[in-house]
Amino acid sequence: MILFLIVIAILVAPYIIEWRRFTMDAQARADAPGKFATLSNGITHYQFHGPVDRPLVVCVHGLTTPSFVYEGLAKRLVERGHRVLVYDHYGRGYSDRPKGDQNRAFFVSHLEELLEHLNIDAPFDLVGYSMGGWVVTAYAAIHPKMIKRLFLLAPAGMGHELGWTAKLVRDVPIIGDWVFMATYATQHRRGCELERALDTTVPFVVDRQQKELQYRGFIPSVLASLRGALANDTKEDHQRIAYHDLDVHAIWGAADIVIPLFAKDQLEVWNPKVRHHVIEGAGHGVTYTHTDAMMAAFD
Repeated sequence: MILFLIVIAILVAPYIIEWRRFTMDAQARADAPGKFATLSNGITHYQFHGPVDRPLVVCVHGLTTPSFVYEGLAKRLVERGHRVLVYDHYGRGYSDRPKGDQNRAFFVSHLEELLEHLNIDAPFDLVGYSMGGWVVTAYAAIHPKMIKRLFLLAPAGMGHELGWTAKLVRDVPIIGDWVFMATYATQHRRGCELERALDTTVPFVVDRQQKELQYRGFIPSVLASLRGALANDTKEDHQRIAYHDLDVHAIWGAADIVIPLFAKDQLEVWNPKVRHHVIEGAGHGVTYTHTDAMMAAFD
């Protein structure tokens, strides 16, 4: 009987921990910069940088690090005469945490709704980092006429090897859910700590990344994205982008172990027209650890 109770406690513990996390509500949003839009799946946090009359750049963040990941890049783009829009995906930052699938339609419709809410109907530069590269590739393939230039920063979507643990989590319901809920917080903290000693253009980026774990819905959203978005490659979307002859720049970290550099070779096959920029010494945090080197691609 005691052994049975111990097993039950182990099984339910990750879900109790998740339930006890803070709710993303008005109190949690009290210190948020920018503004909020109420869209079909809930409240979305967004922020503009720079004057209204400047050419627009829309920046889409990745799997785990919210829109603050672009603070350094936004500052430099504004200095070069642009206006920058950033926003938080559902489940991250100050945005709501809806349940359900986070697939291609989920992410594309989120961006579409936000742009419509903000009355943005003229072409703009579109930037995507990591999973955000996956998102903006899908959006650009559907709305090529809205894109001036497409920038992919360490982009996901090339179908690289994830390892057996990630495959278990992604492909096996129930067991995969438990494994992810039980282990991801530790993995996330450990991964963030590897960057603590690095120079960065985003203040306290490691602490702010880890703060996401305090809020209910973050971990389930990451899992939903792994299954609904990152389980699929972007081959067809890149081929459509090549057909429409869009101006595409891909920026890679030579030392990136999350999106390995060989992903560049795959993208070259799908769209030979992409212009590639490889930054020596940069890891997956290239957006905030090598911001100035990365800016050469925006010239």
